[in-house]
Amino acid sequence: MTTQTAHRLRDKLLPEIEAFKQTRSTLQLATQDALGIPNASYAPFALADDGFYILVSQLARHGTNLNASNQLSVMLLEDESEAKSIFARKRLTFDATAERVERDTQAFTKGVLALSLRFGDMIDNLASLTDFHLFKLNPHQGLYVKGFGQAFSLTGKQLLDVNWKRDGHHGTPKAG
Repeated sequence: MTTQTAHRLRDKLLPEIEAFKQTRSTLQLATQDALGIPNASYAPFALADDGFYILVSQLARHGTNLNASNQLSVMLLEDESEAKSIFARKRLTFDATAERVERDTQAFTKGVLALSLRFGDMIDNLASLTDFHLFKLNPHQGLYVKGFGQAFSLTGKQLLDVNWKRDGHHGTPKAG
């Protein structure tokens, strides 16, 4: 892919990806416990300039899992009712690390504020409960799928490098 083509692809897709993120309220989580047993769940999220924030209870399985292993996979998924084809729903997936944000820090205030602005007073109530913990999810590689034959890997420091995946949706992005 030429540099000019890569810039055009990036200029077209990054605003679309940002808009897609803004239209989703929850993200799907794939976490694992201390023994590596996987669990699929979801959480409401807020996006700040430094990552995705979620507030989860340690009583929930995914809350316990995030304390046991900070490695997870995340997916934002187009609603079935909005999809042109149920077989090719738009989705953004990424591998991430979860960072528990300690209470009484600027980062905690920032994350809770981002969630409160998005979801209202309930967040402040949940954040005051001692079993709820704030996590910042830090993506390190991603995949945006628009439809059949339209999969794009996202790499780089802030997932701003976009490459068309012509070899399927699996595996790590090829250097190049």
